[in-house]
Amino acid sequence: MKLLLVVVIFAAVTYLAVRWMQDRGLGGEQMPRRPSRPKPPTRPVAPDDDESFLRDLDWQRRQQERRQHKNPPDQPDG
Repeated sequence: MKLLLVVVIFAAVTYLAVRWMQDRGLGGEQMPRRPSRPKPPTRPVAPDDDESFLRDLDWQRRQQERRQHKNPPDQPDG
């Protein structure tokens, strides 16, 4: 039982020493750590969040309205 306790303490001390050396740059190759949280997206997620998309959509709508005003559909008499 005492031997198991000594082995566990030795393993913990060794682990902490290796970890400390890696953090300080004294060890061999440093292992990449997992990021703490995912990074937020750098671009709009949905089209209605994108200003350029909305601007283009408005421009297309205005162009269509101008075409309709230039060439109005024939009005039936009556």
